[in-house]
Amino acid sequence: MNWQDISYLNSGSAIQKRAFKCINKLQVFNLLAEYSPILTGTIPIGISIDSSDLDITCRFMDADKFERKMENLFREQTDFKIQQKEKNGYWVVVASFTYQDFPFEIFGSLFPPTDQNSYRHMLIEHRILQLLGKEFRLKVIQLKKEGLKTEPAFAQLLKLEGDPYQQLLNMEGVTDSEILQHWNKS
Repeated sequence: MNWQDISYLNSGSAIQKRAFKCINKLQVFNLLAEYSPILTGTIPIGISIDSSDLDITCRFMDADKFERKMENLFREQTDFKIQQKEKNGYWVVVASFTYQDFPFEIFGSLFPPTDQNSYRHMLIEHRILQLLGKEFRLKVIQLKKEGLKTEPAFAQLLKLEGDPYQQLLNMEGVTDSEILQHWNKS
């Protein structure tokens, strides 16, 4: 799957099709092209719930310039907020707003989007969902509806101990067979 080309959304679920239209109407990917945007999170992998947002991860070279760009492009949108902050030892910019009833969160850092945790989490979650099937997917969605975030829901179902965000990243190097064996023991 080429996650960098959001056209896959247009042949997905109803929410994915709606997200595709919304993103294109706002022209987010065209407007942010210089920052290599990638849609991450639950909507691309089909485990979104009503409160799920459109997470877009970007790479900037200059945090202040990126912040100004976000303000210039999106400050007129409903509930627009932006902040620069330190996260895990590096500087990030996070802009959020609502457009056509979709909450957006645009996250920028110095790291390429494919190296950022949200993208890496999405890849491993997608892989696990493909391996473990519909029943597992429905259990993740149910836990999310009950208030758990995505990574803690995966960790609970897989009986992963410790920080769920780190535990999922640790699964990047695990083989498909090992994931299946782990699930069958859970």
